[in-house]
Amino acid sequence: MSEAGTGNLAKIQLLASLNADEMESVNKACRWKLYAAGEQIIDQHSESQDVFFVVEGRVRIVNYSLSGREVTFDDLDAGSHFGELAAIDGLPRSASVLALENSLIAALGPEHFGAVLSRHPSIAVKVMRHLAHLVRTATARIMDLSTLGANNRVHADVLRLALLVADDNNTARISPIPVHSDIASRVSTTRETVARVMNDLARKGIVERGKNFLIVKDVARLQDMVDEVRGD
Repeated sequence: MSEAGTGNLAKIQLLASLNADEMESVNKACRWKLYAAGEQIIDQHSESQDVFFVVEGRVRIVNYSLSGREVTFDDLDAGSHFGELAAIDGLPRSASVLALENSLIAALGPEHFGAVLSRHPSIAVKVMRHLAHLVRTATARIMDLSTLGANNRVHADVLRLALLVADDNNTARISPIPVHSDIASRVSTTRETVARVMNDLARKGIVERGKNFLIVKDVARLQDMVDEVRGD
């Protein structure tokens, strides 16, 4: 990790409604740091209460079991933010965050963050909607982990990735190609299980591997497979 000078928050989605002077004020209130790929940004048990903005790079929200097993919650691209829970309730972090690639991160203290929310109700509404999304996502994940078999959870995760980039032709090009260990971490299974399921999907003609991408050739069929086991 290395200190960085003041950067630019213009691409941070949460702050898009700020005018130039307001954005500059938040810029100056932030502490800027560069993190190398694989470097930890915050620890799950940290008592810091800053909100973080991903200005450049990509980060991963994770937790670790007592045995050291990694559980992935989400990957965030440039323009995203994280850490607002601790800033709001003052409690320790609920997860750890690490840089997936070299990343420029801006940290805003809880007092400044609270002031932004007070002065800009539209940003406060965005935060509420984001937290509501997190609750819904967590609820869906708990249901999948409780009711679906490992194979079906892999199907559901591939479908989730596909729906983010699906086109009008019922196909989706997922790039970079999903890493088996990452899928396993998200759906609580093994890399071997993920590899077996992906090979089965390929044999059925539902997915096709490229050099560094995965093509879902029939998103609707994959959706039907997931809906059938979920009872949707």
